[in-house]
Amino acid sequence: MNTEELVRLRRARDRIDREYAEPLDVPALARTALMSPGHFQRSFRQAYGETPYGYLMTRRVERAKALLRRGDLTVTEVCIAVGCTSLGSFSSRFTELVGETPSAYRARSHQAGAAIPPCVARTYTRPKRS
Repeated sequence: MNTEELVRLRRARDRIDREYAEPLDVPALARTALMSPGHFQRSFRQAYGETPYGYLMTRRVERAKALLRRGDLTVTEVCIAVGCTSLGSFSSRFTELVGETPSAYRARSHQAGAAIPPCVARTYTRPKRS
């Protein structure tokens, strides 16, 4: 993969990071990277180790965790706030990546991590695929 292609992939990844709550699909992201959808998906996976959709859902779950820790939004409100349209799909993906349901995560005390700087906490609490 050449440097120019990596720059275009990074542009699409940065768009996911910025617009995670927006309805993003592979063709739109491929246009951002100036690639065909198939080539974009293959190249993204090769460069970042996961599909564009997987990366998007990881970002959404990461943001959902922060919103759920606050405790002032319901799971449904968090689901909508992070750009998911199906509560069932959101809950399934959240559970897969975090290891517990969004409701259980929200109900659990998060005081122990309150003293940890957010930039450090993000590193250790980032959802990971098994």
